[in-house]
Amino acid sequence: MKAAAGPGAEPGSGSVLLSVSSSLNARRAPKRYSTGITVAELKCKLELVVGSPASCMELELYSAEDELLGRLDCDEALLGSYALCDGCRVHVIDRSGARIGEYEDVSQVEKYEMAESDYDKRPESLRSFLRQRQWGRFDAEAAQQRAQEQQQRRDQEAALAAALPLGSRCLVRVPGQPCRRGTIMYVGQTDFKPGHWVGVRYDEPLGKHDGSVGSRRYFECAPKYGAFVKPQSVTAGDFPEEDDGLEEEL
Repeated sequence: MKAAAGPGAEPGSGSVLLSVSSSLNARRAPKRYSTGITVAELKCKLELVVGSPASCMELELYSAEDELLGRLDCDEALLGSYALCDGCRVHVIDRSGARIGEYEDVSQVEKYEMAESDYDKRPESLRSFLRQRQWGRFDAEAAQQRAQEQQQRRDQEAALAAALPLGSRCLVRVPGQPCRRGTIMYVGQTDFKPGHWVGVRYDEPLGKHDGSVGSRRYFECAPKYGAFVKPQSVTAGDFPEEDDGLEEEL
């Protein structure tokens, strides 16, 4: 059955927005086409949308309400000679023998890979664009400033750590957590994270470990009494253990 030409249709006078579907996948793609192209030309354009060869296509035309209107079965006919309107759907039936989903599986597609040295030479690449404008990682001045700021933070952290004596009492203030009292048991660098850290034995079981992290032991304490915090969160001083008020009165 052939879709009838619309009343007063003027082939080639404009364009139409069609929904494109295929027997090989469940997707629908909205595409606008000139009503002045032939059905054969439409099939060639549909190759890029659904992946089926134009020579193996059968085209069905559906209304916007998904009612079958007929087939686009005359390759020489102009698209505008059919009863088309925005929202109609062209359904591509693939007769090539391809399986459903075959054109969606890209795992078997050989991928092009470019050597870093070759990509670095391409004048139209994003890397070249950023380099020419000295943006991002190619901004040498900003990179130098970031390196200086990072070194300053490391120096400040090391100075704070050096001012914390081992064995002294301390108060730990970590943002978003209640203040905790304890004893400084370790000061220095660690294996688990860069920078300087302070190992604290809390007065209460509010920590995360027993003084060891991974396979390395940094200090001794009971389980759940040990923690590592940054030097800026630790204040050394006369912080006696708090009285829990549970002692009986004499």
